[in-house]
Amino acid sequence: MGLSPELMMGIEALGFTYPTPIQEKIIPLVFNSQKDIVGLAQTGTGKTAAFGLPVIEQTDLRDPSVQTLILAPTRELCIQIAKDLQDFSRHIKGFRVVPVYGGSSIDLQIRAIKKGAHIIAATPGRMLDMLNRRAIHIGNIRNVILDEADEMLNMGFRDELDDILERTPDTRRTLLFSATMPSEVARIAKNYMHQPEKITIGKQNAGADNIRHIHYQVHARDRYPALKRIMDMNPDIYGIVFCRTRRETKEVADKLMKDGYNADALHGDLSQAQRDYVMKRFRDRSLQMLIATDVAARGIDVNEISHIINYNLPDDPDIYTHRSGRTGRAGKSGTSIVITNFREKGRLSQIENILHKKFEKLQVPTGAEICKKQLFRLIDRMEKAEVDEEQIVPFMDTVMKKLDWMSKEEIIKHFVSLEFKRFLDYYKDARDLNEPDTVNFADRKRKNGRTEYARFFINIGKKDGLEAKNIIGLVNDRTGNRNINIGAIDIKGSFSFFEVDKAYTDKVLSSLRDHNYLGRQIIIEIAEKDTHTVKKKKKIKKRARVGV
Repeated sequence: MGLSPELMMGIEALGFTYPTPIQEKIIPLVFNSQKDIVGLAQTGTGKTAAFGLPVIEQTDLRDPSVQTLILAPTRELCIQIAKDLQDFSRHIKGFRVVPVYGGSSIDLQIRAIKKGAHIIAATPGRMLDMLNRRAIHIGNIRNVILDEADEMLNMGFRDELDDILERTPDTRRTLLFSATMPSEVARIAKNYMHQPEKITIGKQNAGADNIRHIHYQVHARDRYPALKRIMDMNPDIYGIVFCRTRRETKEVADKLMKDGYNADALHGDLSQAQRDYVMKRFRDRSLQMLIATDVAARGIDVNEISHIINYNLPDDPDIYTHRSGRTGRAGKSGTSIVITNFREKGRLSQIENILHKKFEKLQVPTGAEICKKQLFRLIDRMEKAEVDEEQIVPFMDTVMKKLDWMSKEEIIKHFVSLEFKRFLDYYKDARDLNEPDTVNFADRKRKNGRTEYARFFINIGKKDGLEAKNIIGLVNDRTGNRNINIGAIDIKGSFSFFEVDKAYTDKVLSSLRDHNYLGRQIIIEIAEKDTHTVKKKKKIKKRARVGV
């Protein structure tokens, strides 16, 4: 592929033999043309080597100035990119790459750059800070690489990217890599790239073929018990559980740890030192499950992740593509699981359309199924256990005398009971968590299982930009409870109706009353019948006239 012997030595030392599909297409294109390139591929497909190997090869070691700028969304990804490039170039004397990111001493990074940096891997915020301080000069930049461009824009780096790109020379070549191609990424390509060549690996925005997509349908109140059953059914699981908010992330992680699971949380309230400690434990697999928000998990590059579990569906369907792409990396298989309820069927269909795949609907495992799986795992571990004869022989006479009154069958029974009692006790008489596929909407009381709904009127609607997800967010955030069942939502022009578990009527009223939504004071009342619609609308207009 045109790589030097020194670079090939570095690649071979890492154990790589064959290029991935994106590497096969991108590397020769970078070598043989000066075209801008848009590469669309999922995470874990080998993008870093696809752009890293040719830009290392084309670096002029006699020129100490910055020749390539790589922008990535997170600290972790910057560090990973820099480490990969250092590994590739370990046999190339004089080559230097420096990571630049927030959360670390800027003075130390400036000193590292002054020693010489041919390539800089940076987060947009810290890079812009460096440019404003005139600590980095990019007048000789030959290549600008935007890695995970959609993630950078999702994280709100639009202005920073615009500012940085406008400061780079017009003669530069731009390589943009993204898992999805939303309108903002297309805008970057249009404004800052010249007739780019588009390389797509797999279907655009689609999920990787080696990832199995599964969903379990339960009542909202049963998400946590369902999560535990999924984990118990997969005892060797090594994965990430995605939650919507910091609070939910901490709550789920705390519950899992209290229940004896090897889990910890990763969210924005952690200090950098705490975050590094959690990630170190996760990377070296001393931590089995990472409970994280989308923002906190962006840029995490960890191989061998077996499962991604979506505790809630993401608000943006494209985010699911990023979540699921953290498993099944480097050609290996993986599993992405979603815990849903009946009312989320439409959102699940949206994700299926993006993935070009259907979710497998599975039944939440029963207690008996989990106990059987765990028992067989225990027996397998016992069979495969290595016996250190030298260490154990001195104790065997005592052990045999102690157990000589028991038969082989009795010894096995006692062994199983001792090691397996927790599961047997916990799942004794375990109830069915699966939610039915149909709901009787003709029932005016809106019963969902044992839940009876109260109907509310609220004085904001479509003209305020209100959507169903905003009402769900208001209820969740203002009450501080994300497990409240929310029923039908009916959004009109200037007002709306929605249903909430009747048991939380007073809580919802007190939490939302007098709260502001985009500068407008909320008026909320119980709406018992649909005929109240006109009356409520007139009442609001009358209140508005008298300045209430």
